[in-house]
This record gives sequence, structure tokens and C-alpha cells, in this order.
Amino acid sequence: MKNGTDSFVSLGHWPSAGSFGFNTDIFSTNLINLSVVLVVLIFFGKGVLSDLLDNRKQRILNTIRNSEELRGGAIEQLEKARARLRKVEMEADRFRVNGYSEIEREKLNLINSTSKTLEQLENYKNETIQFEQQRAINQVRQRVFQQALRGALGTLNSCLNNELHLRTISANIGMLGSMKKITD
Repeated sequence: MKNGTDSFVSLGHWPSAGSFGFNTDIFSTNLINLSVVLVVLIFFGKGVLSDLLDNRKQRILNTIRNSEELRGGAIEQLEKARARLRKVEMEADRFRVNGYSEIEREKLNLINSTSKTLEQLENYKNETIQFEQQRAINQVRQRVFQQALRGALGTLNSCLNNELHLRTISANIGMLGSMKKITD
């Protein structure tokens, strides 16, 4: 590095009397070339670099602005979605409550109709039992009456002889005759 600074410092000592030559010292020539390139870049590239940076800055600002607008729109949509969600939840709760009350109402109706049906069936059963009891009683009465009638006929047939038969007929004719006199 000492050679580079020495050659840079020795620039002022170059003979300016019309001689032109090549400096073969790489370090000193690189520093000079770099300095010239930097000065040219800074002088001529300052506007281009400034324009590039301004354009980049403007694009970044536009992107930020667009992002803010999108964020605002997203927040607005989120709020609308939350409002719709609250509305749907309220409707769901209302439907749930109405559904439960409807279920309870249907349950009570079913219980009441089942109770009425059971009561009717109980009444039909009782009526059927009474009817069957009455029928059985009537059948027993008929059989008892038939047996009593058979027994009475058997007793009459065995006890009645011709003389008793004629006396019974005469007594009955006498009763009919006295009834006829009373009605005349």
C-alpha cells in the first residue's frame, strides 16, 4: 500500500513537458482509474440514480398506499362478515329456541293425543267387556230358562195324566169365562 500512496503523492512531480508515457504501477493506476470512474459516476449518474431512487420510492409509497387501501377494504369486509355472522348466529339461536319450543309443543300434542287414544281404547275395552258380560249373562239366562222349561215340561209330562189334564183345561176355561163376563 505504501507504493500506491507514494505513487499518488508523486503525481504532482510528473514532468509536464510534453512527455506522455505509461505508468506500469498497477496499484497507483487502479486508484486513479477508480477515482475518475467514481467522479464520473457521481457527476453524471447522480441524476439517473436520483431518478431511480425517486421512482423506487414512489413505487414503494404506491404499494404502501395500495396495501393500506386493501387493508381498509379487508377490515371493512371483515366487519361486514362479523355483522353477518352475528346476525346468522342470532337467527340460529332463534331457530334453535323455536325448534325446541316446537319440539316441546309436538311432544305435548303427541302425549295428549296418545292419552286420548289410550282413554278411548280403555272405554272401548270396558264397553266390550260389559257387552260380553251381558251376552254371557243372557246366554246363561237362556240356558237356565231352557233347562227350567225342560224340567217343568218334564215334570208336567210326568205328573199330568188325562184326568188332571182335563181338570186344568176346565179350570182355565172357567177363568176365561169369568173374565169375559167382567169385560162385558
